[in-house]
Amino acid sequence: MSGENPASTTEYIQHHLQNLVYGKLPAGFERHTESGLEVLGADTWTMAHGASEAAAMGFWAIHVDSMAWSIGLGVLFCWVFRRAAVRATTGVPSGMLNFIEMIVEFIDGSVKDSFHGRNKMVAPLALTIFVWIFLMNLMDLLPVDLVPKLMGLAGVGYQKIVPSTDPNITMGMALGVFILMIYYNIKIKGTGFIKELTMHPFNHWAFIPINLFMELVGLLAKPFSLGLRLFGNMYAGEMIFILIAMMFAAGAGSGLVFGGLNAQLFGTETNGAFWLVIFVLVCGVCWMNLKGKISTGRTVLLTLGLLTIGGGVFALGGGLMQWGWAIFHILVITLQAFIFMVLTIVYLSMAHEEDH
Repeated sequence: MSGENPASTTEYIQHHLQNLVYGKLPAGFERHTESGLEVLGADTWTMAHGASEAAAMGFWAIHVDSMAWSIGLGVLFCWVFRRAAVRATTGVPSGMLNFIEMIVEFIDGSVKDSFHGRNKMVAPLALTIFVWIFLMNLMDLLPVDLVPKLMGLAGVGYQKIVPSTDPNITMGMALGVFILMIYYNIKIKGTGFIKELTMHPFNHWAFIPINLFMELVGLLAKPFSLGLRLFGNMYAGEMIFILIAMMFAAGAGSGLVFGGLNAQLFGTETNGAFWLVIFVLVCGVCWMNLKGKISTGRTVLLTLGLLTIGGGVFALGGGLMQWGWAIFHILVITLQAFIFMVLTIVYLSMAHEEDH
């Protein structure tokens, strides 16, 4: 489907929100293929061709795109920071080295302010969480159709490139933090952890069931709120980008004024290759601005001009909304990474406290 234009707005949104899923389809499942209806004679491990097949695969299905992008970004983080560590000197840092040193100092200050125990693992964990989540969130700023279109040319039907819009990723990270919370609660407090669960807030044996219920609810709410907060905010941001992107297709078939060259050359079709050329030209203009070859004012005018020529009034409106939301979203993606990191530090700090 990624290689074709969705038949409706609903299909367009559903396609962009569908993961590339690998799992086991049960025997007897009916698949709709290009050659017609196929009934599986045995359990079959395969890639899902749509949401219905992904749902039929059940719990053990793997979201291949989320796994690949999250692991790839994690490897990128390790490579960049290791390279910076190897190149670090006693002199004044500059460039990327200076930027990484600022991040490390920022994380170190946050840990010192929020963590009151003694544990050498907390600071590296906080750094990893912050940068890793930031990189995953940062993928949301790429044009929503760019990577899916390119992957479609390679024969990959579905592709979600923002791992933090997948609850499996966010809840998996939250579960990791929760396991560390339980581990350090038991290691530091021992039997005091059991007493904390059963004798607070009412310090009497008769209230143990009530205390246990209240404390367990509060304990389990931490990983759920941690994972779902990140997922909800990033999912909503992705939805807004998708809805704004639909404005670029709204001008198709509307004539030169409202649809630009895309409507004039391709009619009602939104041509991916054409918009890829426009995207490359816009990136080139921005790069020239960064190099100081053209002013910011001319950069804005050239960008708006390219959007208008390419897609007319609709593309101009969509482009302005995309840039506006992207600028605001930079704050959102950074804030979400920071909140996840700070709450992780706070939860681990609570696990290291002897008293409730």
